[in-house]
This record gives sequence, C-alpha cells and structure tokens, in this order.
Amino acid sequence: MRKILILFTGGTIASVKTEQGLEPMLHADQILSYLPDLGETICLGTEQVCNLDSTNMDYRYWLKIVTAIEDHYDEFDGFVICHGTDTMAYTAAALSYMIQNSNKPIVLTGSQQPIQMEITDARKNLYDSIVYAANQDSRGVCLIFDGKVIAGTRAKKTKSFSYHAFSSINFPEIASMQHGKIVRYIPCERMELPVKFYHEMNPKVYALKLTPGISPTILSAIFEEYDCIVVESFGVGGIPDSIIDDFCRLMKQYREGSKVVIMTTQVTYEGSNLSTYEVGKRIKGRFPYLEAYDMNFEAVFTKIMWIMGMGELSFPEIEALFYSKINYDVLLF
Repeated sequence: MRKILILFTGGTIASVKTEQGLEPMLHADQILSYLPDLGETICLGTEQVCNLDSTNMDYRYWLKIVTAIEDHYDEFDGFVICHGTDTMAYTAAALSYMIQNSNKPIVLTGSQQPIQMEITDARKNLYDSIVYAANQDSRGVCLIFDGKVIAGTRAKKTKSFSYHAFSSINFPEIASMQHGKIVRYIPCERMELPVKFYHEMNPKVYALKLTPGISPTILSAIFEEYDCIVVESFGVGGIPDSIIDDFCRLMKQYREGSKVVIMTTQVTYEGSNLSTYEVGKRIKGRFPYLEAYDMNFEAVFTKIMWIMGMGELSFPEIEALFYSKINYDVLLF
C-alpha cells in the first residue's frame, strides 16, 4: 500500500461562494469527501498548512510547506499539495529549489472551479495527482493540471478561466494523465544524492517590468530596498535609453555582489538573448548581470530568492548556483 500525504493550503479547490465572492473555507475531510474511490492500494494522510487565497501566498508559506514535507518525509511515499492556481507556478518553482534530490514525488494541483460544484475540474485534478504521487516511478516536484504533468520549474498559468490553465514553458510536459493512467514522455531519473531541504529565502527580489518610455525616477528606491532586480525586458532583451545611464550609475554605487541584476524577457516562449541587438550588447562590461535565457520567470524569481537566502556570496558563487540545472530549469546556458 502506498501512503500519500495531502497538504491543503486553500485556493479555489477549497472555496465556497460567499456574498464577497469565492473564499477558501473547506478543510481536508470536506474536500476528500468528493474524491472518487481510490481502491485499497492508496492510503491518504492529510495536513492543513493554511487556508488562503493564493494571491496571499508568499515565501513564509513556502517554508511551512517545506517543513511539513520534511517532518513527514520518511512516513509517506509521496506528497500532494492542494493550492490556488494564481500563484501555484511560483510555489512549484520555489519547492523545486527548497526540496532537492527527492526520490519521492511532490505534486502541486488545484482547480479552476471549487470541488463542491457539480461541474468542476477539481476532482479530476486531485485524483490524477494522487495516482501520480502513488506511482513508484514518480519523483521530484511537478504540477498536475488538466491531465498535464509539468516540471515544477517550467509551469506557468496561461489561461485565466479555462480548465487547461497551465502550460509547460520552453520544455516538454514530462507526462500526461489519461483515464487514471500515467503516460510518461520523460523518465524520472533516480537521484543518487540524499534529499536536501532548505529553510531560508531572501524575499528582497523585485521584478522591474519595462514599459515604453519608462522613467528612471523609480530606480533609486528599488535599488535601496531590494537586493536583486529581475528586469523583464522587451523581446530578446535590453535596457532602453531612458534608464540605461541611471541604471549603470546605481550599479556602480553599490559594492559588487550586493546588488544582483537578472535580465529576462516579457515574452513567454523562447527566452532571452542579449547578444542579438545593440540595446542588449551594450550592457556587457558596464555591470555584472545574469541572463535568464530559456528559464521560466517563476523559476528565475524563486531561484534567486533561494540562492540569496544562503547569505553573503560573491557574484561568481551566485552565478555558478544560478546556472546549475535543477529540475530542468535551464537548458540553453
């Protein structure tokens, strides 16, 4: 018999209709009462980590999830996390870095409609996730939604309302769930190193989304408050004339390594390449930076939080960790 622990965090799957709109209020036993029969080969345990709309999810709850899994890691064969869809891709990426080398599956899932509703995707998504987590060949962190099994660092919510809400970005889906069966496209390799849990993250990461004609006036406040700036640039990457001089000046103002800049793109697919245009190439040599290449934004954002949670590191040390491949997160570097 395979033992699966389900961690509940709230989200649409646990929501009920109120006068103020959908609100997560259901708890573990209520949610599980809607599940179809799992047979006698799977034994479920439950734990309520929190019960919130995933809009309010942040690194503090990620650390609670990590602790819950670590506390029960030896007791269970796999883990399923019920989560709201809006920030589930961030949590999947964060857990990919906070729980490494796991030979046990850690699956995130949720739904676009509450499990209480007559027509809902919640029951299928939860059932598929439990079946996948109970399989002895499943490993590592992934997200399961609408039959897709997506690596934890490659998931993005790309539809607001549709049941097929998540896509695997710049990487194939690792499997699919078809009528309760697993169809694997990429085998889950057994980890040789022991599982490792991390319990520190640096939340001082800012996503600077470039807009046409952006003003430099905001930059000083961002540099003062945050340790890392992730620049979501246009196309394959670059910094516009309107802010380039101020940006470089501020980078020189702080000692090397105290501020980290990561260049990425607002474009969902195919990644960045700063060597393509002059607006990208001119950055090289003016200040040190990291480039996301084909990495998912959610992975970039949470990976640097994990890296900078390790304390003071030199830029070469940060760079080496950033480009280390974890759960399929970077391929083009």
